[in-house]
Amino acid sequence: MQAKSGDTVKVDYTGTLDDGSQFDTSVGFAPLEFTIGAGNVIPGFDRAVIGMSPGESKTARIPVEEAYGPHDENMVGLLNRNDFPPDLELEPGLILRVDHPSGETISVIRIVTVSESAVLVDANHPLAGKDLTFEIRLLDIL
Repeated sequence: MQAKSGDTVKVDYTGTLDDGSQFDTSVGFAPLEFTIGAGNVIPGFDRAVIGMSPGESKTARIPVEEAYGPHDENMVGLLNRNDFPPDLELEPGLILRVDHPSGETISVIRIVTVSESAVLVDANHPLAGKDLTFEIRLLDIL
């Protein structure tokens, strides 16, 4: 049996960047369960799982275009420091999140730099502009 579009699957994965640093893993945690083609994962990950059989492992290199897309400079900008609550400790790398009406928490912007009067923010996904490599093991087709 091979995974195909529309199948719900369980996988273990480890994601790394070109420099070898790991950005995510399910190994040692709950496996990732998703339906192929439903938009739950990046398109390149969907495509990598298609054709795999339970127990099979593979390495998949996913280019920027099939991952989180290119880094968009239009999503980087300056905000007035006074637009933030005065008690909020802003520092580079801080990710501000909002609660979506669906109940999901969504990462919105990442603080790049902070000065007395301005805050440089980036609303791109943190992995935008990066090629990704995944070690994927298909555990089950449900």
